[in-house]
Amino acid sequence: MIWTTDGLLFLLGLMLLVGVVGAKMTNKLNVPSLVLFIVLGMALNPFIYYDNANRTQLFGILALIVILFEGGMHTNWSRMRPILSPALSLSTIGVAVTAGLVGVCAKFILQLDWLEGLLIGAIVGSTDAAAVFSVLGGKPIRRTLKATLEAESGTNDPMAVFLTITIITLIQQQEAISWVRMIVLFVWQMGAGLLLGLLFGYLSVQLLNRIRLDNAGLYPVLAIGLGIFSYSGAALMECSGFLTVYVMAIILGNADLTYRFSIIRFNEGFSWMMQIMMFILLGLLVFPQQLLGIAWQGMALSLILMFIARPIGVWLSLLFTKFNRKEKTLIAWAGLKGAVPIILATYPLTAHLENGKLFFNVIFFVVLTSALLQGATISPLAGKLGLARGRQADHVHTIELLPGLDTHMDMICLKVWAGSVVEHATLAELTLPMNTSVTAVMRDTQVIAPNGATKFQAGDMAYVLIAKHNHEQVKAMFQRHLRHYEDEDDE
Repeated sequence: MIWTTDGLLFLLGLMLLVGVVGAKMTNKLNVPSLVLFIVLGMALNPFIYYDNANRTQLFGILALIVILFEGGMHTNWSRMRPILSPALSLSTIGVAVTAGLVGVCAKFILQLDWLEGLLIGAIVGSTDAAAVFSVLGGKPIRRTLKATLEAESGTNDPMAVFLTITIITLIQQQEAISWVRMIVLFVWQMGAGLLLGLLFGYLSVQLLNRIRLDNAGLYPVLAIGLGIFSYSGAALMECSGFLTVYVMAIILGNADLTYRFSIIRFNEGFSWMMQIMMFILLGLLVFPQQLLGIAWQGMALSLILMFIARPIGVWLSLLFTKFNRKEKTLIAWAGLKGAVPIILATYPLTAHLENGKLFFNVIFFVVLTSALLQGATISPLAGKLGLARGRQADHVHTIELLPGLDTHMDMICLKVWAGSVVEHATLAELTLPMNTSVTAVMRDTQVIAPNGATKFQAGDMAYVLIAKHNHEQVKAMFQRHLRHYEDEDDE
């Protein structure tokens, strides 16, 4: 069907509306929203013929930059630091082991040669940041495990990209590449990507805090522009742009930014829009009848990946860590696949490999079944394993009082947790820093104007006018006595 410009714009608006409503529905059904977006794209396939892999790859990379940037901005460095070592082990050793096992099985199931089988393994070996951030975001999973999975998904893309491009090069050249050269290339991609992320992050913080723009709405645009610039700068130097933008965003997210609230809120919405459009576009690239043709092969590889390859990769990479058997089981099951494998699956198409379309369809099938089965069962599994007791202790929102002006004061929203020193205390009993005032308390749907006799209850949301340098002190007060709860989870 040929669409006019107005018709395409109408369709775009309709897709965004359906995507937003669908995201709420899938959250209630405990199903990843990406499944709905992909299915929506596939449903539009009979009406819109689309097979441009190059354009899809370009848009997918842009969407992943935005998603990784948004995920990095929400990453708490103090929480991530203790689990950095196991997360890096998962993102390197775990990905390599998973890719190798799936690749061997793909060779025999799909009757491919060794390199082609290993290419499929390399593409599906990594977890996906978009899927992990969206699926785990609201789940009551212990925060140490959640932080490990989020860090793994944000740092394992370089390994998957490196393996995919290397194997495609081997297939095209039909000649061996020395192991020394491969190791040097990998170290360069990871090492330079990390260093550039640190550099771009530091420079971005300085720029955002020092520059004075006439319109406060330009600061979020500047921030995401810096993220795209960081990725492209690293990519032009042939190192990992995904790692660079993720590290750069972590530095931004943990810095004292003048326009932090505006930047975070803008990117939350922008990230969701990019996810909706990216997954719909990826769904458009698939023809359902072709998926049916490889259904049993795709299902066999999905089951091997979920029940054999990923668990073995996780257990080997976490062999010398403090994670116990139940925690490793949950981490293995939470190896969600999403946009990254599908976008990597476009690389064989753009490289014009003989079996490029077969690779894409098989990988698409694997991702869809992984997201549907694993994404819907993570919370129930965490509950059965006794790993769903953790709470997000730092439930903090910051509201800028006068966007465009640096007032050195913020309005922060803090949740009162059961068991904290604030619970059952009156406002007069709290020892607050100078120039700090609790201006409102939200209890259920009621707004309370507090006075000295106001007693806090678990679940209250306290709005506190506070100097920026006193953030941590007041946050610690609202979170005190929660540590013993988290320690019980670690046992």
